[in-house]
Amino acid sequence: MSQRKSQRRVTLGLIQMSATEDAKANLDKAVTGISAAAKKGAQIVCLQELFRSRYFPQSEDTEKFKLAEAIPGPTTETLSRFAKKKKIAIISSIFERRSAGIYHNTAVIIGADGSILGKYRKMHIPDDPCYYEKFYFTPGDLGFLSFDVEVARIGVLICWDQWFPEAARLTSLSGAEILFYPTAIGWLSNEPVNVAKAQQSAWELVQRGHAVANGVYVAVANRVGRERKLTFWGNSFVANPFGEIIAHAGTDREEILIARCDLGKIAQARESWPFLRDRRIDAYSALSARFLDEGSPVKSAAVSSLENLSVKE
Repeated sequence: MSQRKSQRRVTLGLIQMSATEDAKANLDKAVTGISAAAKKGAQIVCLQELFRSRYFPQSEDTEKFKLAEAIPGPTTETLSRFAKKKKIAIISSIFERRSAGIYHNTAVIIGADGSILGKYRKMHIPDDPCYYEKFYFTPGDLGFLSFDVEVARIGVLICWDQWFPEAARLTSLSGAEILFYPTAIGWLSNEPVNVAKAQQSAWELVQRGHAVANGVYVAVANRVGRERKLTFWGNSFVANPFGEIIAHAGTDREEILIARCDLGKIAQARESWPFLRDRRIDAYSALSARFLDEGSPVKSAAVSSLENLSVKE
C-alpha cells in the first residue's frame, strides 16, 4: 500500500513573510521559514506568490522582466536541494522566463526527493489598480492539474485564481485533496476601512466555499507588509472540507503557520454533502460562454438541451 493511501494525516506549513528588494535575502528568509516549518513536522510547505521579490506588478516597468528566471533555474535548484535534505515537498511561486517576450506567473511543485514534479501557470491574470499583471504574465496554458507528493495529492492555483469556482472545481476533479493558493493580496493605501474589511472577508469566504463545494482542504499563503501603495493583509489560513478554519495567521506579522490535516475528512464531507454526485454535467454546457446574451447560439442551445432533458425525465 502506498504511503499516500496508508497515511491520512498530513501536516502543512505556510510561510507568511514580508519581502525586500534583495532577491537573495528573500530566498534565504524563505529557506529559513521552510526549515522552521519542517522542524514543526510540516510535510508540505507552501511559499507566497512571487516570494523572491517585492510585488512588482504595482507598475508597468520593462526593467522588472530581469527578475524572471528559467525553470529549472536558480530558485528551483536551491529549493530542490533543501527539499531533498529535509524530505519535504515544497510549493514555490516563480516569475518564469519561458522565452524572450513570454513570461508566466508559475508555481513549481518539488517533491520530497528534490525532483520537480510539475508546474502550474497562473490561468487568471488580473489588471486592476496596482495589480497590472497582464503587462507581465502570459495566461497559463497547462490547465488545472494535481500532483502526487507522497503524502497527498495536491492542486495548486495562484492568487487571482482563488476567486473562480471553476478553477477550484476542475482542480478538485483532477484528484486534488488539498488546494494550495500562493497569494499576494492587500489593501490600497487609500482604501476606506469598511471597504477593506469587506474585501478581506469576501476573500476568505469564497475560498472556504471552495473547500465546502469540493470537499477538499484549502491552504492559502499570503504575503504581509507594506510595499509602495499596497499593504498586504497576511491572514494565511487552512480550511477543512467543511469550511472550518483550522489554522489562521495574523494580519501584520511574519508567521510560520502549521496545520495538521486529517484527509479522512474528505470522504466524510463528500458522503455527507454529495455535491460531486449530484452535479448535472449534462446541463452545464453554457458555462463555456462569456455571457448568455438573449438569442446567442450558446444560450439557445442550453435552453434546448434543458428542454430535452425535461422531456426525457
